Amino acid sequence: MAFDFPSEEWTQAYFNAINSDPNYKEAGKTWTYGALAFVVSKEPSIGLAEEKAFILDLHQGVCRKAWISNLEEAQKQPFVITGTYAQWKAVMKKELDPIKGMMQGKLKLKGNLPIIVKHVKAAQVLVENCSKVPTRFLDEK
Repeated sequence: MAFDFPSEEWTQAYFNAINSDPNYKEAGKTWTYGALAFVVSKEPSIGLAEEKAFILDLHQGVCRKAWISNLEEAQKQPFVITGTYAQWKAVMKKELDPIKGMMQGKLKLKGNLPIIVKHVKAAQVLVENCSKVPTRFLDEK
């Protein structure tokens, strides 16, 4: 069963993928910097009338919680990464490395980039896990 991206069901499947992966437990063990919010810019042409966000509460190799949130709540997180639907889709399909995307300005980061760069392996494993979630993209319906 594929899950619409973004949705609460997709976010929970991602949560499960992260927490069942021993590679993330190892790669993320030094992450103590709080939650990351991922914001998908609005795109009415595919049914996203407003921005959508999901938040991962990550701590020392564990995702303590994952949920869909509104933009206001997302902006309160210590790290907020914003991109278009096409950019997030490219990340999930491993066509865009998120760290490079942030450094090139394709993905916008609110937060401390050096901390993110220091945890590049954890970021790579998170991408690996999101690519494992059966996903139905809104622009492919």
